[in-house]
Amino acid sequence: MKKFKITVNGTVYEVEVEEVGSGVGRDALGTPQNNNAPINGRQNAAPTKTPPPVATSVPSGATSVTAPMPGNILSVNVAVGDTVAEGDVVCVLEAMKMENEIVAPKSGTVASVNVAAGSAVNGGDVLVGIS
Repeated sequence: MKKFKITVNGTVYEVEVEEVGSGVGRDALGTPQNNNAPINGRQNAAPTKTPPPVATSVPSGATSVTAPMPGNILSVNVAVGDTVAEGDVVCVLEAMKMENEIVAPKSGTVASVNVAAGSAVNGGDVLVGIS
């Protein structure tokens, strides 16, 4: 335990902080406890979900549909080979707790899908290619 004095709005508080990064903490009586100890002889780990593979580039001559801002892809509504009309929703991007429909800028055929549901994207990243 380390003790610190912290001033908040002119009031001084004395606080104790316990380091927990080592995996060993203390219970209410001060007895050391290993917080990373396996349960039933095995370490419990959160299952990982891997998104399906996606294209990494857009074919030449195809129009790129890009992310207007950083966020997470909630759904992808098209697949390679699908026909889309101008204004059709190709995917839904969540940014700042809002769902943004990303639409096709032109009619055509989906040439590539570069994201999957659950992917994090940056502004300007290519989401879909339409030829």
